[in-house]
Amino acid sequence: MAKKGKRLEVTKESDSGRNLEFIDKITGEKFTRPKIVERIKKGDYSDYHIRKVNGLETPVSNPDGKEGNNLG
Repeated sequence: MAKKGKRLEVTKESDSGRNLEFIDKITGEKFTRPKIVERIKKGDYSDYHIRKVNGLETPVSNPDGKEGNNLG
């Protein structure tokens, strides 16, 4: 796991601000939103969970006590 900060970083957003693409800061692997959702559901990223936002499954980081801190 990442030593500091979040392991996943958003690399592309839609005009409305929806996170579309991600990178694993440790492995360098790139993901689309559906692919990272699948990996989180498999348990590959235990520091993240899935939330439905406007009907779409969306990856979010688990709470860390910092207000406004959601995903990398």
